[in-house]
Amino acid sequence: MGSERLTRKQTGHSLFYMGEEKANLIALSLFPDDADSPHLVGIARIASHSAVADTGHLTEYRALNVHSVLNAVISKRGVPFGRSINPYRGCEFGCRYCFARYTHEFMELRDPLLFERQIFVKQNAAWLLKQELRKLRRGEEIAMGTATDPYQPVERRARVTRSLLEVLAECRGLRLGIISKSTLIVRDIDLLRKFAEHNQLTVHVSITTPNTPLARILEPRAPRPDLRFQTVAKLRQAGIRVGILCCPIMPGINDGPAAFEAMAKRAKEADACFMAANPLYLKPCSKGTFLAFVREHFPELEASYEKRYGEAAFVSKAYRKRVSDMLAAVMRKYKLGERYGEPRTFPERTETGEQMSFWPE
Repeated sequence: MGSERLTRKQTGHSLFYMGEEKANLIALSLFPDDADSPHLVGIARIASHSAVADTGHLTEYRALNVHSVLNAVISKRGVPFGRSINPYRGCEFGCRYCFARYTHEFMELRDPLLFERQIFVKQNAAWLLKQELRKLRRGEEIAMGTATDPYQPVERRARVTRSLLEVLAECRGLRLGIISKSTLIVRDIDLLRKFAEHNQLTVHVSITTPNTPLARILEPRAPRPDLRFQTVAKLRQAGIRVGILCCPIMPGINDGPAAFEAMAKRAKEADACFMAANPLYLKPCSKGTFLAFVREHFPELEASYEKRYGEAAFVSKAYRKRVSDMLAAVMRKYKLGERYGEPRTFPERTETGEQMSFWPE
């Protein structure tokens, strides 16, 4: 077939196809040879050798060979989980506030735009997860989607997230939290229900605002808010514990009492189990992107943001308390539960001791 010959990369259960000549040209243009970049080490070197698997609208997908998919979490932010899974590196939704853009910097991809335009698909993820789960101790909690959305558009073809859920659904006694903005998660209701039979599952659907025009400019490639509320309702109808993350709360944009009221009302209508909200966390890697968004769409707020986030990634304690108080008020009004309000129980210890027994007899 000459230049029309197709390259093939296995990714979960799917195959990506691209003309070999085109793939080679793209690879040469984006990544230099080792001789030109001898400083690259670790994940940056692995990324530099990743093969182009497919392309989309303004987006390039690369097959990334990794050694692990279950990451230990070390954070000063007091997160409740000790392990995380991110099936992809980078996210197509292009949310202007996304703090995870820094993860591309580990690969020496420092242009913030590359985070949403150059997506890395982790190879052999299900096989790796099955090996790593055997090492977990009793009571450990896993979060999926902490840095990139596990149901972003590429998942329709790559199916990496589904392959991971197939492994997790055979486990016993796990705690899993999934975070997503995508309606695609309803595709996997069968596996979510299977997992929840013997484990604890909480799904968090991220909805920053019910205002569709605002969401369109804030999260340009994410599903509309109304479709996400419908997703919450469908998951609840399937018996899955699911709530809404109204994050981030942005001063002057979605932090008024009316905004909280509208969100809580819609959450109740969708039968959400809970609602949670946190103020904007503005890391240096996302600061330029977000402030450019403010400058274009909310120029009257630019000076305020420069002052609030001038030397810090967090807002003041007073502002955090204000958000907390408004959230508590609407949750009481609409009788919404707590994100971590339900008791967490687990099967009795197995005869093997502290090591969890994940695999059925």
